[in-house]
Amino acid sequence: MSETGLPQSVLTEIGSPIRESRLTGVDELARLAWGADLALAAAARHALQQMMEDDSRSVSAAAAAALERTAVRLEPERVDFGTVAAETQRLVADVRVDGPPLALAGATVTVSGPGLRAMLSDRTLRIMWLPRSDWLDGSVTVRGPAGWADVRVTGQVGNAAAPFAPAAPVAAAYGTSRGAEPEGLRTYDGGMVANGYGPARVTVLPAPPSSGRRQVGTTVLVAILTTLVVLGGAGVAMALLNDDRSEAPPATAQGSQLQPDTALGSADPAQPEPEVTRVPLAQRVRGVARPKVIATIPVGAEPEGVAVSPDGRTVYVANQNSRILSVVDTASRKVTPVALRNTPRFVAVSRDGNTVFASMYEDDKHTGSGVAVVDSRSRKVLRYLDTGHMPYTLAVAPDNKLWVPIHSDGRLEIFSSGTLRMVGELPVKPNPHAVGFSSDQMRAFTANHESNAVTVIDMRTNGVLQSIPVSKAPHSIAVSPDGRMALVAGYEADAANLIDTVTLKRTGPFKVGRDPQSVAFSADSRYGYTVNEGDGTITVLNGRTGAVTSTVKVGQSPRTIGVSPDGRLAYVSNGGDNTLSVLRVGE
Repeated sequence: MSETGLPQSVLTEIGSPIRESRLTGVDELARLAWGADLALAAAARHALQQMMEDDSRSVSAAAAAALERTAVRLEPERVDFGTVAAETQRLVADVRVDGPPLALAGATVTVSGPGLRAMLSDRTLRIMWLPRSDWLDGSVTVRGPAGWADVRVTGQVGNAAAPFAPAAPVAAAYGTSRGAEPEGLRTYDGGMVANGYGPARVTVLPAPPSSGRRQVGTTVLVAILTTLVVLGGAGVAMALLNDDRSEAPPATAQGSQLQPDTALGSADPAQPEPEVTRVPLAQRVRGVARPKVIATIPVGAEPEGVAVSPDGRTVYVANQNSRILSVVDTASRKVTPVALRNTPRFVAVSRDGNTVFASMYEDDKHTGSGVAVVDSRSRKVLRYLDTGHMPYTLAVAPDNKLWVPIHSDGRLEIFSSGTLRMVGELPVKPNPHAVGFSSDQMRAFTANHESNAVTVIDMRTNGVLQSIPVSKAPHSIAVSPDGRMALVAGYEADAANLIDTVTLKRTGPFKVGRDPQSVAFSADSRYGYTVNEGDGTITVLNGRTGAVTSTVKVGQSPRTIGVSPDGRLAYVSNGGDNTLSVLRVGE
């Protein structure tokens, strides 16, 4: 190791006069920034910040993109509790925190807004609103060594609750006493904690500037790492704050004389904000109206299901004409086969990227039905889950549970995260093909192929809210990343429908290519995609209006599409020529 903490080989690459070597160095720094060695990851991100000033535009752009990929992310970026009844006691929303281990090392939470509370537990940011005023327009910010990200939180108190957050079910779920906390949470120095344990410290930070979405502070980085050392490697330290600072004064870390607010900012609003060097990250990728095919990757025999890992580095492909799951490295495009017990059909990846799920059944639609559970690191099968006959397109819910549509039995099976024990069965109309989730509305949507309908499920109660008629033979469904729209493929109608996840109003049909089998959205929710098996194309639609913006030719008999989380690329399995088409869908 060098004095900077980086391997000498990496320093040689990033210091090379050859542009290609520096680009290789950027890739290696990005890999190190995702590692579990926090000091090494911090050094890698610092080096990437410096490389943003590289004389080569391609190198500086690559460094900026690498910083964005290794930054903390919050999904969704907007929580709207809507209009709620005046007697509503509290509303709760969970937001997923994504990013490398460094993103959570020493991460703290700041809230701004009347009646807002927030708590960070592992990779879940829980936001609670206790309506105190007629309106709410606030924010919750997660800040750490991998930059910061925020969620805008809005709501309004009215005479009746809107579909965003029904007041009665929420009040019933979390109690009727305004002073009581939700089940599983208790008060800890004015904040909330889960499972009876508290954070190592409570820190009040100055509010972040409003001009940008994410910023990285090197002074903050040094302070956080120093604090972690003083605390003896206590792991991820959480800050639980509310809007009324007088109710939650900063607490001293147990067993230490360190005052944490001196490390990360003053608790006294009169104190000036500390001087912090800030480097802006790259802007988010925007979807394009006319994607282009930029590569073709040979995979296994008759590829069907496709899933992209949360870090975008790996694509998993289920090959229907073999018992092979193909693992594709997106950088090198090297393909590694993983042998399974039965024929894989569709794929899903856990939200932390550690586990891959593949639904399986043989051509008789009965034999071999189940789900293979694969470790993404070792690429070995961990176990097989028994399911009903013909498990179809798998989906991982916002709470990390695995939802399995059982095509032949007309129901959904739900498996818990971690233990993968079946915790629920939901009957739906025949025959469920796919599931999509709107975490904001806590609703699940299933496309029921034989019933020409989409079932809407309240995820709080697992009860059916509504059945929405759609175009004939709905084969696939996807919910936009912002949670507002669902796109449905009508396989036998050569059409697609859009459903507003709040009002449950359907629009369409919109004419697409022949035999649309799979759907997806761009990462920014601007565009929807249908994979048209009958004519070998992808139809691109406006994600709000359904207007067709372009048609893209891909391989033979395309089946499924997966979009990378950063929004740059999409991958389409071509069952007729055993390939994967790579499309540039964002810029």
